[in-house]
Amino acid sequence: MAILPDLSQKLSWTLHSLRFIKKHLLLILFLGLVAGLGRAAQLRAFGPISPMLDTFLEIVIQTARILIFLFSLGLTNIKKGINRFLKIFSPQTSDRPNWKTALTILKQQWIAVVLNISAFMVIAFLINLLIDHIAYETCLYATLRADGIISSDSSEWSIILFLKNISIIPLTLVFNATLLLWFVNRVPQQVSKA
Repeated sequence: MAILPDLSQKLSWTLHSLRFIKKHLLLILFLGLVAGLGRAAQLRAFGPISPMLDTFLEIVIQTARILIFLFSLGLTNIKKGINRFLKIFSPQTSDRPNWKTALTILKQQWIAVVLNISAFMVIAFLINLLIDHIAYETCLYATLRADGIISSDSSEWSIILFLKNISIIPLTLVFNATLLLWFVNRVPQQVSKA
């Protein structure tokens, strides 16, 4: 049974991402819901909208996504997430050790990188499969239109993108933030095991 602890250690950033979402589900779901409703409105789920409102909604959607990413990168502290992002991507020479650390980790733990990306791809595929099933194989779309919850001008894409904004997109943002933390050796052990 030594394979399971070794595998869970190799999948540390995927497991951390899932645990982080579980622990902070309400906030991440709220931000995803804001983005999802905005995207559904852009796709005429609630009727036609003006170009100005469309632009405003795009700003709201992208802001919600950025907040999820920074919240994850800062391990629940958006200000710390901004500072980490700036530090990681700053061109200053004092930040070079971050990239050296990342390259060293990549060389030493390339199997873990492949396993984490593969695990994420499987999870993303399954979530997308479920979303497609809900949108095309159930009567949800027809029921929402018949009950007047969504406009008759909308398509299945309003449901698909709404569901993606509350599921796979936040997961991807948290996963990518954790990837950055993992590459610069900043995923705290106590959070990873939470």
